[in-house]
Amino acid sequence: MEEAHRVTDDEYRQYRVDDLARLSGMTVRNIREHQSRGLLPAPTVRGRVGYYGPEHLERLEQIKRLQADGFTLESIRRMLGGGAQFASFAAAVHQAFDDGERRVVRLEDVHTLFPGLEEGSSDDGQGAALLDSAVELGLLRPLGNGRYEERSPRLTRIGAELMALGIPPARALKAATEARAHVQAVAKCFVQLYMDQIWAPFEAAGHPADAWPEILSGLDRLRPLALDSVLALMRMALDEVATTLIEERAGPR
Repeated sequence: MEEAHRVTDDEYRQYRVDDLARLSGMTVRNIREHQSRGLLPAPTVRGRVGYYGPEHLERLEQIKRLQADGFTLESIRRMLGGGAQFASFAAAVHQAFDDGERRVVRLEDVHTLFPGLEEGSSDDGQGAALLDSAVELGLLRPLGNGRYEERSPRLTRIGAELMALGIPPARALKAATEARAHVQAVAKCFVQLYMDQIWAPFEAAGHPADAWPEILSGLDRLRPLALDSVLALMRMALDEVATTLIEERAGPR
């Protein structure tokens, strides 16, 4: 005799759109927009009322996490289309390379992060220009309502130390902007190694489920290897450049 189906707690949980909005912390409008974009499955309709379940709530939480990681809604739609494991992998990418130091600050506190902004906030617009430079460089990400995400307090502290040495804020930010272009090129080299040597074979094999742990492990191991390599190369380069500079400044022999 066939065993009767036992109804689980999740099968009892059904939410109207207002309930889903309250539980997820989103607005009804957001939920409907996500649904129209293909980010959220359609509800079960009984009569004229749509009912959502725990899977919809989990999907909304996943969307919020990916948005917080900086992904656009279109990118999220494509990732979710690749299945739950791919979306989890996308989140893992940010976790692997995020140093966990990010914090939210208000506009009035920005001058404490970047000494010189307050002094340069006169009518000449220097303070605003420095703030714009910090945003463009990616040190600060506007969140609205006078709030900013300080993406790397470590870089902020380095900038403060440079300014303490007497280097003007604008010059320090300019140097950081120039350095970032080179660092991004180096980062691309290491990420490309991962994509070519680890991800490409996995993709060619059709994303086998039993290979996901190895894919994630490779990602976790890439960060320290890349950072250590860059630090070692940077030390060599600093030594070589400093030696050349000293020789040039030594004057004629």
